[in-house]
Amino acid sequence: MAVLSTCFLFLLLHLLTAPPSHSAAAPEYAEYTCNGTTGNFTSGSAFAANLDRLIAELPGNASASPSLFASASIGPAPDTAYGLALCRGDMTDARACSSCLADAFAQLRRLCGGGDRDATFYADLCTARYSGGDFMFLSLTADVVDNSPVVNGMDANASTYPGWDAGNATSRSFFLSLVGTPFDEISMYGAYNSSSTRRLATAVMFINAALPTVYGLAQCTPDLAPAQCWHCFQGLGELNDQWYDGREGGRISGVRCSFRYEGYQFYQGTPDVRIGLHGGGPSSSSDDDSGTNASNHKKVLLVIALVVPIAVVCGLLVAGLLLIRAQRKRAAGKRRLPMKTRVQTRSRNSSKTEEALKLWRIEESSSGFTLYDFAELAAATGDFSDENLLGKGGFGPVYKGKLPDGTEIAVKRLAAHSGQGLLEFKNETQLIAKLQHTNLVRLVGCCVKEEEKLLAYEYMPNRSLDCFIFDQQRGPLLNWEKRRRIIDGIAQGLLYLHKHSRVRIIHRDLKASNILLDKDLNPKISDFGMARIFGSNMTEANTNRVVGTYGYMAPEYASEGIFSVKSDVYSFGVLLLEIVSGKRNSSHRHHYGDFVNLLGYAWQLWREGRSFELIDPTLGECSEVAAIVRCVKVALLCVQDSATDRPTMADVTAMLVSRDAAAAAAASLPDPRRPPHFSLRVSSSDDGSSEVQTRSQGTASCSTNDLTITTIQEGR
Repeated sequence: MAVLSTCFLFLLLHLLTAPPSHSAAAPEYAEYTCNGTTGNFTSGSAFAANLDRLIAELPGNASASPSLFASASIGPAPDTAYGLALCRGDMTDARACSSCLADAFAQLRRLCGGGDRDATFYADLCTARYSGGDFMFLSLTADVVDNSPVVNGMDANASTYPGWDAGNATSRSFFLSLVGTPFDEISMYGAYNSSSTRRLATAVMFINAALPTVYGLAQCTPDLAPAQCWHCFQGLGELNDQWYDGREGGRISGVRCSFRYEGYQFYQGTPDVRIGLHGGGPSSSSDDDSGTNASNHKKVLLVIALVVPIAVVCGLLVAGLLLIRAQRKRAAGKRRLPMKTRVQTRSRNSSKTEEALKLWRIEESSSGFTLYDFAELAAATGDFSDENLLGKGGFGPVYKGKLPDGTEIAVKRLAAHSGQGLLEFKNETQLIAKLQHTNLVRLVGCCVKEEEKLLAYEYMPNRSLDCFIFDQQRGPLLNWEKRRRIIDGIAQGLLYLHKHSRVRIIHRDLKASNILLDKDLNPKISDFGMARIFGSNMTEANTNRVVGTYGYMAPEYASEGIFSVKSDVYSFGVLLLEIVSGKRNSSHRHHYGDFVNLLGYAWQLWREGRSFELIDPTLGECSEVAAIVRCVKVALLCVQDSATDRPTMADVTAMLVSRDAAAAAAASLPDPRRPPHFSLRVSSSDDGSSEVQTRSQGTASCSTNDLTITTIQEGR
């Protein structure tokens, strides 16, 4: 032990006398873009005069503002000059802010000498942009903002993290998390912290000495609403996933929002968010050792010369002792170490969760849902008693509850293995809360307590659609008029998601068990755990993680991971056939040629002019056979193999509205092409109860206000 003590003494001496680990300050950052595609101007023109006035005013206006931000437009159209000036939110010197902006605009006039009407300059401490177009326009109803031009500022001179391997998915995921964790935290803080007029957030993350400390800063322009700021940050997060190359420092610069991270503290003041710090980690002081003189360096070199050989010997001794100790106590160590690790991890995760929840509560007053305490939902459900148990989904039980004001709710208690982190859970609940349509389930609130996550939403006394259409006893309760109303409601809800909501949304898991029915049997689309937001200019996207239920999956999504609004249209077509026939797509066992599922069966009957044979027998003698047959044809148009052949939901709703016409009207619809041939089968929870029966004998298999998240681990 004396040897070990001596070793550690020398090692401690080495650590105390070693110079700071970071090198000299990096050269000052500067990026600019000159965009001539929007037009050019000449010296002496009206636009040039307006631009000169704009450039003269903005630096002073921004530096005099508490938010260090200013925007303006000068002159009438078509020669209006629009501009934006923003200084970094941690600046305390107004003159330095004004000087940075004045220099940025001057640089743009010099660098973009061709007279480009749109130009942007990014510096370490400020951002400046001018344009002949109104890039500052903000829609009051849209969360998406123009953040262009966005610049990849990953520092090519910075070293890569030790252990970084660009070709290793695990390595990439780990280091993305190392950078992404502080970014996620400060994005939330910066967007929703109402006490900050500068929309700036800073963070430091220190987990342990084996991992590098990460300092981060995120900022958006103060004129953005919290949701707009948050969505702008989300866009940067997606770009970070694409551009990240393992560097120890970098940034993504945008006009409306930006993000930077380094291995040293580059911002002023104490960080707003501290991650993983429990009395240890780096000091918040930003003092450096720039005054170290030559004699100190000589001392350091001498100490290093003494310490290195001793450290090598000590290292060998320590390694040998540890190896012997590990061999003696391996069995006990195997039992204790995982528990210790779990405790430490749980402590860190709990701290992070509590901090994130505090930030989440900031926005509660302006959001469409309530962040409940766990005790409130426990009381509402009788402490989650069996008497209030409505059913069990794939990822947790659902309970009926009643709030103090008498409001009935359904509480989904997600299991700990649901796979959703706090950020994903928060995104899902906020997404549902923003969606307001009579045919979409209304989220009442949610709750997070340590590893538990709960969703509270409006209570649906009639459970879900599959409880009726696949059940012999309940099926007759839905006559054709009621089924028709349900079909209309689902179509209208889906059209809202695709076209009329504030953001375009692809549901990706539309099926009978995700259609809830209220007391009047009005349909409500539920389960947005797999939903994806589409940009206004996006037509399709690709994913390596295919999620959903195979029986309802479009072929291009199941095989290639490509999804779009046409993927939802396909799922709607499958659902429409199930509503008409009362049979599950994947459990129908009749064979007609190559077809072994409901889609092929329906197409075969239509080609032979026998579509009426598909009608659910529980509908009895129905006078609207022509209208039902038209629905079958609409469904077959929706499930065509090629996505380009399928109609949009706007087309589908138009087809359904006109279905009351006589049989001649059906001829006005184009003939559907053959649907894809699937040999795939859904899980037992979505399949029939037996090989022979096509309809369940009870209600045990139906959904109960279930926001189930079905995850299929196969990708392309």
